[in-house]
Amino acid sequence: MKITAIRTPETYTDLQRCVECDHVFHRPLLRPGETGYCPYCRAKIAKGRDWSFAKICCLACLMLCLMPLAWTLPLIQIRLLGMTISASMLAGVMQMVQQGDIITAAMVCFCIIGTPLALVISILYLFVGQRFGMNLRPVLLALDKLKEWIMFDIYIIGVIVAAIKVKDYADLFAGYGLVAFVSLTLLYILLIIHLDIERLWHKFYPQPRQALAPEEVQCCAYCHHSGLSDQRGRCPRCHIKMSPRIPHSLQKSWAALISSIILLFPANLLPISIIYLNGARQEDTIFSGIVSLASGNIPIAVVVFTASILVPVSKVIVLLALLISIHTKCEQGLKTRIRLFRAVKWIGRWSMLDLFVISLMMSLVDRDQLLAFTMGPAALYFGSAVFLTILSVEWLDSRLLWDAHATGNAEYTD
Repeated sequence: MKITAIRTPETYTDLQRCVECDHVFHRPLLRPGETGYCPYCRAKIAKGRDWSFAKICCLACLMLCLMPLAWTLPLIQIRLLGMTISASMLAGVMQMVQQGDIITAAMVCFCIIGTPLALVISILYLFVGQRFGMNLRPVLLALDKLKEWIMFDIYIIGVIVAAIKVKDYADLFAGYGLVAFVSLTLLYILLIIHLDIERLWHKFYPQPRQALAPEEVQCCAYCHHSGLSDQRGRCPRCHIKMSPRIPHSLQKSWAALISSIILLFPANLLPISIIYLNGARQEDTIFSGIVSLASGNIPIAVVVFTASILVPVSKVIVLLALLISIHTKCEQGLKTRIRLFRAVKWIGRWSMLDLFVISLMMSLVDRDQLLAFTMGPAALYFGSAVFLTILSVEWLDSRLLWDAHATGNAEYTD
């Protein structure tokens, strides 16, 4: 759905300022199933009325019931020397902790256990908190951020890669936990499709319509409310101080990016996995592991290469280009830079694939078996670099890309 930009000096009561490009436009009236986009940067700004909050809560309850099964039941099983060994989410995390890799275990646990559980509990908290008059603002703010860190889809690919790695050494079987986990993933996708954070803000903290001129409209970078600040300079909806740009956005983004670049060197040079086969020790870096995987399954090796090498390197290059273009006030290629910004925001999470594979492999075998697998020192550096690149994008205020256009009315056409 296309929205006409504001070009007249009149006063309106349905104005909204885009949180991605800072342009002001008419807030659209959408029917169910329709989506509104900013007329300049094509950012999604509104959805038509969708599922009720009661249905969302029902989905959250179903997910909460499935989570213990998906986390504890075996995802895959192998039969080695007459013994059946199982791999589960929780077992992989615990195996990392037992080997002393607590930080890496925390990263994996955060993406596949911590954030999904926090998302479900937050939704149920809104349901209960509304009835008891609790403060729901922090939960609504967190909901929008939690979605970026839940990586069920990537973990499923990790299960497939781990299964391919061990199929040549042992008999492989699917576990009951895989059914629960796939079901949990499908419910999560359904929840994300129908979860509209903006509509929840309107439900719990409705704001009166204000008659404002386009230049008077302010935008909260945190809850995306458009309007005037209160007497204390705060957003009237989320109570966070409103400012034209996110404070220290460039500094935080540069710090995270430089740190990730430094960490990527040991992440790629040191071994990320160590395999013991018949007493022989074999160390694999990220690249050598991909090469060995390609000898048996080229499509899966391409997926791992893309997630583990191509995506991190490309993301660093793109972020460097975006940050430099902001400092140099570059006006060329704005459309391309906006698209690159959105692309790296989406693909960065896929680099966690390697850590998910390692956690599954560690729960399948241990040092007392003929075939053993343990994590190398590169895993910590690689996981830290992935997290920092994700944070670098999250902390970058995309409106800074538009500041080079002094008029604020740069054409953005397809």
